[in-house]
Amino acid sequence: MTSAPLDGVLVADFSRVLAGPLATMTLADLGATVVKVERPDAGDETRSWGPPWAATGSASYYESVNRSKYGVALDLADPDDRRRAVELARRADVVVENHRPGSLARFGLDYDAVAATNPRVVYCSISGFGDAAGAARPGYDFLVQAVGGLMSITGPAAGEPTKVGVALVDVLAGKDVVVGVLAALAARERDGHGQHLRVELLTSLLGGLANQAAGYLTTGRSPGRLGNAHPSIAPYETLRCADAPIAVACGNDAQFARLCVAVGRPELVADERFRSNGERVGHRAALIAELEAALSVDTAARWEARLTAAQVPAGLVGSVGDAIERADLLGLDPLLDVGAGHAPAVRHPVRYSRSATAPVTPPPRLGEHDGTVRGWLDGSGTGPLPRRG
Repeated sequence: MTSAPLDGVLVADFSRVLAGPLATMTLADLGATVVKVERPDAGDETRSWGPPWAATGSASYYESVNRSKYGVALDLADPDDRRRAVELARRADVVVENHRPGSLARFGLDYDAVAATNPRVVYCSISGFGDAAGAARPGYDFLVQAVGGLMSITGPAAGEPTKVGVALVDVLAGKDVVVGVLAALAARERDGHGQHLRVELLTSLLGGLANQAAGYLTTGRSPGRLGNAHPSIAPYETLRCADAPIAVACGNDAQFARLCVAVGRPELVADERFRSNGERVGHRAALIAELEAALSVDTAARWEARLTAAQVPAGLVGSVGDAIERADLLGLDPLLDVGAGHAPAVRHPVRYSRSATAPVTPPPRLGEHDGTVRGWLDGSGTGPLPRRG
């Protein structure tokens, strides 16, 4: 097995909360050496975002996106610590930050200042609404879900706009950061130059709206809420069984035909209201009534087994625990051991046929590696930090 893809890449992580730390943790999973810089007093805000709490005393929120990093506490108002932070950025291949746009300039840590001494740096700035008219507006995930349209298409049709159950905008932005950083590193391999990347939560969300954004741009009409239904496909939603709902996702006519046969209603295939997907969407209420009447004779679990056997995409509506258990039963090995005193974590989601992912180490305590990192930054050499663990 070869080394991890980003072995030898140094990442200076000046980010906090979710989008930036998720991105830098992903880079660490891929072998990069990541140095997380925090305030000496409280550190990353997510250290206190509990419950739930890890056995170490930090919040599970913090633990979820900060494994395999060095942790150093630097006070940027202190001249010596500021010099160390500037030196870290000078040595770094990648800098990731999500401070208020323009605020790092007073410490000599903005892109222009860093690139003046480190022209090969890939420097990524994350903000909520960009560095122009929206620069002063805080960029919290919930806020962006609201103003970015995601809540307007989430929730029951007759209910109020609803946020997604995870900070999805931060997750989308974090993954966009990783894509951008990897692309910029590839470009640097060709031409030797770094560059400044900007990722906004709002723009990441708009990219993630996919067909819903395209629907608006095509028609000029904003889509609304449909609960668990799909605006362009039917049946593609939850259907009531005798005891619980089941998710059914028929993406084509052949799957719909198999569904009708499996539930004992083969005549629905030839019904003029349901012969094509467009007709099924137009007669959704009638279609769902027919299907739910057929499904009402048995439990969701039994229907899942029958529909799956008939090659109909269907599944129970499970909990987070159910999802992890199911991934394990399917042989996906979803979890990894982070270390004593730490709960298991969800692994890096990509499996590579040739490359390795980096060994995992626990999320750092606040200032845990102060001695090692400060000594390395204060030394005259620029050799690599030793790998953690």
